[in-house]
Amino acid sequence: MKLNKQNLSQLPATVARPLYSPADTRQGIAHIGVGGFHRAHQAFYTDALMNLGEDLDWSICGIGLRPEDRAVRDALAEQDYLYTLCELGDTDDTETRIIGSISNMLLAEDGVQALIDKLASPEIRIVSLTITEGGYCIDDSNGQFMAHLPQIQHDLAYPTSPKTVFGLLCAALATRRANALPAFTVMSCDNLPHNGSVARKALLAFAALRDADLHDWIAANVSFPNAMVDRITPMTTTAQRLQLHDEYGVDDAWPVVCEPFVQWVLEDDFVSGRPAWEKVGVQFTNDVTPYEEMKIKLLNGSHLALTYLGFLQGYRFVHETMNDPLYVQFVRAYMDLDVTPQLASVPGIDLEGYKDTLIERFSNQAIADQLARVCSDGSSKFPKFTVPTINRLILDKGNLDRASLVVAAWAIYLKGVDEAGNTYPIVDPRTEFCQALVVDDVLITQRLLEVVEIFGTAIPRSAEFVAAFEHNLNSLRELGVRKTLENLLAKSV
Repeated sequence: MKLNKQNLSQLPATVARPLYSPADTRQGIAHIGVGGFHRAHQAFYTDALMNLGEDLDWSICGIGLRPEDRAVRDALAEQDYLYTLCELGDTDDTETRIIGSISNMLLAEDGVQALIDKLASPEIRIVSLTITEGGYCIDDSNGQFMAHLPQIQHDLAYPTSPKTVFGLLCAALATRRANALPAFTVMSCDNLPHNGSVARKALLAFAALRDADLHDWIAANVSFPNAMVDRITPMTTTAQRLQLHDEYGVDDAWPVVCEPFVQWVLEDDFVSGRPAWEKVGVQFTNDVTPYEEMKIKLLNGSHLALTYLGFLQGYRFVHETMNDPLYVQFVRAYMDLDVTPQLASVPGIDLEGYKDTLIERFSNQAIADQLARVCSDGSSKFPKFTVPTINRLILDKGNLDRASLVVAAWAIYLKGVDEAGNTYPIVDPRTEFCQALVVDDVLITQRLLEVVEIFGTAIPRSAEFVAAFEHNLNSLRELGVRKTLENLLAKSV
């Protein structure tokens, strides 16, 4: 049965359906970057709220700026923007439901003016973002906006035909200002520390180059709440699509699979109203810092700690890696000894229980999260998820063995060949640059660690870290992943 509004009533009872009519909703949110995570997280929460019969004026209009977004839009449009959300866990308390909170999607390829008009319309009161860690054009080495990028220069030269997020936001906000309309909230849902503050810095930096008066208006009128977002959402496979068809009779061109766990901690800073997401489990707070530090350093940092090592040894799924007790021991040691001492107290959170939950989530076999997904974009992830932990370890004169092994594993991974001789593609915004750093084995330490925009300045200056990195690099080459882990863990007992 093709998924669409007409067939909703014919779906099996085991598939939960919207308790509201999507036709009764009105758009209040525009979301840039409609991918699996957005559909499993923000759109999921919004749908849950609408199922209470509330806030039907906060439906989501998707915005696609990239050519590859067309396939996404076409798949959704053919099924009236409905899609199936499949929670996959190792227990029976999981759910398959139809989400109806997205009601349209516009593409820049079809005419960017329509996007500007949508964001400038008074009904849109929140513009949310999932544009990846590297999408904010901030140089991690100095915190500055990278105005020299060609796409940014294009938008400065042609402000009415923008190609970037920041060009589009400025064009829409300039129109709202000219029409005496209130500003919208810019809400980042990306996985990076102080994501709202980063979005603010990037947008204001762009606006200052475009129009000083517009910059001042944005600074005074637009809010940028910080958020901690969390839900493991792997890429949906063809096999999962077919399984949905076989088990439930639902023909969905673009379902999304995710783990049962979901969390959203959000600063309550919205200039033009917001949905009552607190009624469906969102935690509002005045300061997300302790929550995001906990999540980014423990979850995302631990993901990187296991992913490159596991991939090199030949594993291809996160749960496969966590079925190996050696990796569980290593990841738990990294969490307990390297990260936890750096964390402040987190209101309402038991850190030991949180770490236990992470081990359970990483071990979820039903979700089949791909190591390749976690391995991707390392040059953008390391500065945010791992380097802050290393810098603190250096400052505190802590043990650098485990953290340096994570970096060494990435260096070997960048060569594109695992221990069994299997080749694989490197998915990274700077693939060629990163691979060039590890071509000459003799110069890897110098070339890799001295990339300031990835590793900063403290790491290459730390003789202790450099020594630990080189020891682990040589051990991985000569002994392989497994023996290296065994030796390291034996030493730390």
